[in-house]
Amino acid sequence: MESAEVPTRVLVVAHKTAATPPLLNAVRDRASRSPCVFTLLVPNAAHGLHKVVDPEDQDSEEATSVLEQALPKLSEAAGSQVEGLTGSTNPHMAIEDAVNLRGFDEVIISTLSPRVSRWLKLDLPSKISGLGLPVTTVTPADDG
Repeated sequence: MESAEVPTRVLVVAHKTAATPPLLNAVRDRASRSPCVFTLLVPNAAHGLHKVVDPEDQDSEEATSVLEQALPKLSEAAGSQVEGLTGSTNPHMAIEDAVNLRGFDEVIISTLSPRVSRWLKLDLPSKISGLGLPVTTVTPADDG
């Protein structure tokens, strides 16, 4: 009796780059290698003084809007429905929460170019790889 291959659970983390060609290409490429299911996590954004005063007390309206725009495009690239989540304003905490609550097998982090990316300045991909999961980083420079 053959057993069906269990799909890999891939967490895609993005905000401003959630519907960009480099990420869509990365999802398409990952989906073509083996069966997987994708979930898009968009950390909530904190602006201005809220970054210092009360970063966790932000509504998810902006993140929800990103999900609404990105999910159809990502689902098309993945060849299957992509689920969406919003999370903490701290992207590291948002990813840890998602991994701990949902049990993902790998992570794709899509961020702005290295010149302006706060996530890369925080060394987010390296910190997330400390969770023991494979991490792929996608930036606009990857679309070439």
